[in-house]
Amino acid sequence: MIATVVGNYPKIGVDAQSPNLRSAISRFDSGQITEEELHRIEDEVTKGVIEEQLEAGLDMITDGQIRWEDGQTYFAGKIQGFRITGLIRYFDTNTYYRQPIAEERLQWQGPISLRDYRFAASISSKPVKAVITGPYTLAKLSKGPFYNDFKSLVMSLADILNQEAKALAQAGASVIQFDEPAILNNKGDFPLFQEAMNVLIRGVSSKTALYTYFGDISDLHPGFFELPVHILGLDFVVGTRNWAFLKDFPTDKELGLGIIDARNTKLETVEKIIEAIERASKHVSLNRLHINPSCGLEFLPRSNAYSKLVRMVEAAARAKELLS
Repeated sequence: MIATVVGNYPKIGVDAQSPNLRSAISRFDSGQITEEELHRIEDEVTKGVIEEQLEAGLDMITDGQIRWEDGQTYFAGKIQGFRITGLIRYFDTNTYYRQPIAEERLQWQGPISLRDYRFAASISSKPVKAVITGPYTLAKLSKGPFYNDFKSLVMSLADILNQEAKALAQAGASVIQFDEPAILNNKGDFPLFQEAMNVLIRGVSSKTALYTYFGDISDLHPGFFELPVHILGLDFVVGTRNWAFLKDFPTDKELGLGIIDARNTKLETVEKIIEAIERASKHVSLNRLHINPSCGLEFLPRSNAYSKLVRMVEAAARAKELLS
């Protein structure tokens, strides 16, 4: 059983002495600090976030996605052919992203997240999971006037992000996670999604994970379980119907068990978490479980996010003792 996170972590520290990334970005935009100084502050915040994840007791961490403006801009802003435009609401959350528009043929210009992964891996005593916004979600939250149809945009991004994944694998990333929440709101596109996944993971030597959240996989089952990845991450907080599908979970895959509410400050009890782990273990063995929040933690204040991880790790350890 592995205790981990889904992706992002709150950027704002718990006290006034913490490095303030928002302030640094504002000062950089107004010309008050250099790009080098901005990167130094990004590194400081990333280091602090990694230290918190390690202190919480996680078995596998991420870099917290501190340098990500949002899930779309971070990748689209460095893919040739995209132009970044105005703010759009991100699903049903109170956060926003800058919508990319594909005005020319999209091209991968080289690794986008490699430097960030290497920095995190160099200072972490635990494995670091690399995270990539999946091609279907990136396409769905973008506009593609250059492309004649939506499929062409998705498949172009699948090829580009496959190159990104292979670069991360070559750099030593043991797990590469693809985030695809948008498919849960557009289930009729599943055949296209399957085709894109086949391209996305082609030639990637690392263990691959596909994470969905903000919903359930009803109407995608059982095809969803047949997707060519090693780990399938599901949201059991918003997607409570996912529990019904675990009886059919494949024996050759691992499950990302999203049972900690990453959008609610209320702290789960140890007993409730253990109960959820026990429920899942009736269908998926403990050695194939990744215990994690329902989605990224950036929707929460930093102190709440940390407390939830501490509680999750404690519950996972107790569940392992009780159920082994």
